[in-house]
Amino acid sequence: MISAPGPERRRRRPAVSCSLCRRRKIKCNRESPCSNCIKSKAEPCVYESDSSSRPQQHLGFNQTLELGLCKASERQMLPPDAVTSQVPSYASRSLLSSARDSSSRTSQASASEVESLKTKIRQLEEQLSSATQPAESPPRPSPNSRIETSTSQIAGTFHINHERRLLHDSQFVNRNLVIHKSRLFGSSHWAQAASMFRDVFEMIEPFIRGSGSKASAGIRRCKELARIIKTQRTPQWPTPPTQDLPPKGVADELVDCYLRTIETTFRVLHVPTFRSEYDALWVSEARPSIAFTVQLKLVLALGSVTYDERFSMRPSAVRWVFEAHTWLSDPDFKPQLNIQCLQSRILLLLAREIINVGGDSSWISAGGLLRTALHMGLHRDPSVLPPRSALAVEMRRRLWNTILELSLQSSISSGGPPLISLGDFDCAPPGNFDDEQLLAEDPVPKSDDEYTQTAIARALRGTYPQRLAIVKFLNDLSSYGTYEETLRLDADLRESYRAICRILRGYPSNGPSPSQFEKCMLDFIIHFYVCCLHIPYIEKSLRAPAYAFSRKVAIESALKMWCAIYPSSRFMSNTRREISGSVENKLTRFVECGFGFFRTGVIIAAMFVTLELKAQLLDDDSLGPSPYRVDLFSLLCEAKDRCWNMIQCGETNVKGYLLICLVTAQIEGLMHGVEPSKLPELLLRAAEEAEDRCLDFMEEKADLGRSGGSVEVMDESANTAPFMGDWEFIVSVCNLENCSMPTAFR
Repeated sequence: MISAPGPERRRRRPAVSCSLCRRRKIKCNRESPCSNCIKSKAEPCVYESDSSSRPQQHLGFNQTLELGLCKASERQMLPPDAVTSQVPSYASRSLLSSARDSSSRTSQASASEVESLKTKIRQLEEQLSSATQPAESPPRPSPNSRIETSTSQIAGTFHINHERRLLHDSQFVNRNLVIHKSRLFGSSHWAQAASMFRDVFEMIEPFIRGSGSKASAGIRRCKELARIIKTQRTPQWPTPPTQDLPPKGVADELVDCYLRTIETTFRVLHVPTFRSEYDALWVSEARPSIAFTVQLKLVLALGSVTYDERFSMRPSAVRWVFEAHTWLSDPDFKPQLNIQCLQSRILLLLAREIINVGGDSSWISAGGLLRTALHMGLHRDPSVLPPRSALAVEMRRRLWNTILELSLQSSISSGGPPLISLGDFDCAPPGNFDDEQLLAEDPVPKSDDEYTQTAIARALRGTYPQRLAIVKFLNDLSSYGTYEETLRLDADLRESYRAICRILRGYPSNGPSPSQFEKCMLDFIIHFYVCCLHIPYIEKSLRAPAYAFSRKVAIESALKMWCAIYPSSRFMSNTRREISGSVENKLTRFVECGFGFFRTGVIIAAMFVTLELKAQLLDDDSLGPSPYRVDLFSLLCEAKDRCWNMIQCGETNVKGYLLICLVTAQIEGLMHGVEPSKLPELLLRAAEEAEDRCLDFMEEKADLGRSGGSVEVMDESANTAPFMGDWEFIVSVCNLENCSMPTAFR
């Protein structure tokens, strides 16, 4: 049965009137708001057909205002682009539209509320924008660089980048960079001071290039002999570590040499633990671990630097360094991430620099050591790490302190940026403990007015922030400091060092106190930084009185560095206090037999003295005798002798000795009133005499190496026995069967 079709359903048309007019069934003029809603002033004018208005159809004006404020508050938590994409919102659109269409009809109160809302939104957007924008960096000086190239048969080719920066239209900031071969040296490198002697090389360069001079040929021959001598000393690479050790008597003395010198300043070992393992090595039948053997050989290598006056054990020291470097270069590095291997890495860095096995690249190696320590978490204080014994806690602090010091020293001596800041670590300084205290279960540190074996390391850490600021000021690329900043850094370091000196002088006279060696080392290190801080202004200070303070401070610090390393210097003959011969020998040997940071300081000191003496002679305008400082000239003559001693101790680079001979001849010429036209001849004669002396000595050394002779000399009176390897040459003076040595090494 089919039902009859119903009436056709009509489609409902969309409403075009507002809700109020439709409910009252009156005509709507379809405005927003419409005329009827304006007259009634009862309800908001809402159109149901507008889908965008439906969520707001039951909201009054005050509710809409609250919604707009809520939206604005939410925009504070969004980035600026998100805020921009959300404005204007629905509430602001409806309010702005209402204010525009009914400006003649809306009450004055409603209009003021709309304007208040817009002002509030604008303020919130401005606050958000200012909070998210990065802070404006200070104005950068405009650079103005000029590259000067200096080529000499003696010195080689150097490119000097004179970078002058104008800041605030009144102050000039100068940065000089020296480029030599493939290396770039910053403002703290000694080449900055050496570049001030360009006039010496330029004066004799035309004569050296002439056919009649033998100076150029002498330099080339010295370089050839230097390569031969270094090849004779260098073992094959890789050099796997062996169990060969020197006789016990020699080894004991080498260990003592290390502990009395380097270990007093750079704390690496826990001495009682090291000595117990070392003593067990000579009585135990078992072979020692390879890790301890490598560490011991590095200690022996460092001790050999001050073993005798001529560094006779240099070939063995070089071999020990190669063995340690081979073992620590194992690609499988994770088993070596422990404290003992980290100690060996520190010793290796020290040995490579001081014995000059790639010592001129110590800044690169120091960077790797620093990152190894960071990887092991030494930059974090042990108090925020899992619990450890007192010995382990203190050793982590000591090692981190030593790594910071070595990293900073390599930075200032190489002219490279330190690449670390005070905010990169929170590890506390070492505690004021003696090594024996750390063997107790719960040791208590001594008070600051009591001397311990970490006193010098703690003193250096006390001046670390000031010295780090100096190195950053000199070598950081983004450093645009002024001379006023230089004076402030100088004052900060001096004040910090004065506080340290008060502590060191306050130790009881009847108790333990720092040795003379420790005091001189600390004094040398601090004044090295002071000298480097003023290097950029030394040349200017000779002409401009505005930099007279830098000239005064530089020469004073240079003299203090010299007297710290050579306490019995002729310069101090009338004023110096009595220094024991053992201290003098250790300090002198450490610099003349070693290499790196401390020898660089001695060279800088000699350069500053030379510049001061030369300036005094050139500025003299009197008719009477020259009032130059005779004491400075005596130091210059002594520096010439010291440089020759360095060559006798194994130095193969003769340019330092040649430079000091040239400047000494120039000073002597100025003192005796030699005419400027005759000075080049005087300098050329001095260069040839210096090269002849070096050639004779280096040819003798090279011939000794070719003939298979050894330059090592042992104390034959020692009641010890040789081991294998480099020690066969003394077998004839020792009966193997009666000699005491570990069974493991026989």
